[in-house]
Amino acid sequence: MKPVAARNLHSQVVQQLGQLIVGGQLAPGEGLPREDVLAEKLDVSRTALREAMKVLVAKGLIESRQRTGARVREEVHWKQLDQDVLAWRCASMPTSDFVEKLVEMRELIEPGAAAAAARRRTTEQLAALKVAYEAMAAAEDLDAWAEADLAFHETMLLATNNELMVSLFTVIETALGQYFLLSARNSADFKAALPQHFEVFDAIRRKQPTAARDAMLSMVQTSRRNIRRRL
Repeated sequence: MKPVAARNLHSQVVQQLGQLIVGGQLAPGEGLPREDVLAEKLDVSRTALREAMKVLVAKGLIESRQRTGARVREEVHWKQLDQDVLAWRCASMPTSDFVEKLVEMRELIEPGAAAAAARRRTTEQLAALKVAYEAMAAAEDLDAWAEADLAFHETMLLATNNELMVSLFTVIETALGQYFLLSARNSADFKAALPQHFEVFDAIRRKQPTAARDAMLSMVQTSRRNIRRRL
């Protein structure tokens, strides 16, 4: 096993180069400096740099060839749902683009997930969803609200009892967390969405899939309007 310091060092290089690539400072097709030059520029060992490059290759951001060296790949090859890549995109994307793409993703995923939760949730999962809702109701500041909001949506996805759906949440968690914070920040009252969350919870409680789907879709569309109005 590698020492913690070495792992942290190559993780820092991954973050630094990944942000430059996804943010557009290193363009697709652009070659990276030679290994010795890049290692010196980043002030890391060549070993740490090689480890970082392996990670970036696995994420589809760069390709490394023996004769031509490392080169940034076109976006189509990036693993867009990789947690790091998604976080870098969210951080670098203009707010309007971020909102539209996140809303579209939510419209496709969450209403169906709410309906599935209404069909399959257990008594224990319903109790956990209620706890998450109550944490939203009790939130006294924006950060506490966003954290509780994310927990509510995670708990709802767990209640689908669909392991693929649950795995998807772990992929998009970073993006959703940023979205919920942005949505609440751009609302006149960050608790304005509380009644809509109750409608989703209540439909899941009553095992009414259509009502749960409709309530979740309405919630997503309202948050989109709130952000658009304030941009």
